[in-house]
Amino acid sequence: MTRTDTPDTWDERATLDTFHDYGRSTAVHKTAGLSDEDARKAPLATSPLMTVAGLINHLRWNEHYWFEVFFLGEQDRGPWTEQDPDAEFTVALEPPLATVVAEYERQCATVREKIAGHGLDELSRGTISDGRQVTLRWVIGHMTEETSRHNGHLDIIRELVDGATGA
Repeated sequence: MTRTDTPDTWDERATLDTFHDYGRSTAVHKTAGLSDEDARKAPLATSPLMTVAGLINHLRWNEHYWFEVFFLGEQDRGPWTEQDPDAEFTVALEPPLATVVAEYERQCATVREKIAGHGLDELSRGTISDGRQVTLRWVIGHMTEETSRHNGHLDIIRELVDGATGA
């Protein structure tokens, strides 16, 4: 993923996609140079699921859920269950960090391909808590916010784990 927040064109779709891709690539950037062992550390006693690997995997499965399941109406193949609704955080603790990151990048590429032909005003197949459908514009905005919020978590976890800061 290219890490830029400047779109090639100034239309709304290019701007929204560019900001979302910037957040995605920033999440990946925050994993650079981190060991597999450090990627599995949860330095916050009150948040034992907050690891770098877990957050990247959470972002991966959120991309799947919000775009493929919620927006497009495809089958949910996420790792979560009623017994373990946060499984995407823990299943990431087994494979190497490079595998978790590569799966996230593949998921983002899949989403880009699947939504490319859909207009921003197209309504989701799923509904939000009040029963309304939302537009693709809303889903992109929601996922940009979700990714940006977790980039802040990645900053904190990364600094606590190995002292790396910034970018």
